[in-house]
Amino acid sequence: MTQSAPVSVTVGRASPGALLELLKPITWFPPMWAFLCGWVSAGPGTAPTAWALLAGIALTGPLVCGASQIVNDWFDKDVDALNEPHRPIPSGRVPGNTALHFAVIWTVIAQAWALMLGTWVAAATCLGLLLAWAYSAPPLRLKLNGWWGNSAVGLSYEGLAWITGAAIVLGGKLPPSPIVMIALLYSIGAHGIMTLNDFKSVHGDLRMGIRSLPAQLGREKAAKVACVFMLIPQLCVVALLLHWQLVLCAAAVSSSVLAQLLAMRRLLSDPERLAPWYNATGVSLYVAGMMATAVGLGGWFT
Repeated sequence: MTQSAPVSVTVGRASPGALLELLKPITWFPPMWAFLCGWVSAGPGTAPTAWALLAGIALTGPLVCGASQIVNDWFDKDVDALNEPHRPIPSGRVPGNTALHFAVIWTVIAQAWALMLGTWVAAATCLGLLLAWAYSAPPLRLKLNGWWGNSAVGLSYEGLAWITGAAIVLGGKLPPSPIVMIALLYSIGAHGIMTLNDFKSVHGDLRMGIRSLPAQLGREKAAKVACVFMLIPQLCVVALLLHWQLVLCAAAVSSSVLAQLLAMRRLLSDPERLAPWYNATGVSLYVAGMMATAVGLGGWFT
């Protein structure tokens, strides 16, 4: 009797609900938003089909981001068995090597999907998937160090998704350099967002030897570093918009940055308590600035 329960879990099948839980739909918004910013930044000059829009949203959210979540859960299964035993893999709801097989299959599907959407869409997707595996899987396991891990996530969730959106509008071609520059700047800013997101798990990170920035630097210094990472790229964006004579959009992004400065001042007074608050306020201002920038790049009001 004592042996029967583990055996039934091992040979059982994962339910569709458990597999969907591995995909973590709640995490899909950031790359889908960046994709839409890329789409808008390419301008109204071309008219891609509604199919292309939906295909791109599916690529950046459920497929690429979803694949990264499955990979992360598989390689974190031992940690989750201690800290979150209710999760699909440690609980046995996704038994055996099912999650690993799911991760590989989903990765292949994502890349095949991208190939249908153009050369540079496929290239951006390939890099994003490589970063997803490098983030979670040995030997690199970039997530063990906040400097590298947050850089990988920022590039995948913001920059590559943005470039993907623009590339689809442009028929799979590489977007022009202004779009690529802006996408990379917002990727750098996302490093700071990821640092603040790590505040919620700092105690577990310290126990498990994960060198997130709050674990490495302490909460106060990590919060300051996060603010610098978010501010400097946005100031560069404003400068570029002014250089390109997109004055109204530069003013909109500047207003967002000023509001973020006020929120940052409050955040730094008590980073541990206020990090979740900032994630709901300051980050919302950040992503609003992304869309304002995209509208300017796309020349929607000229």
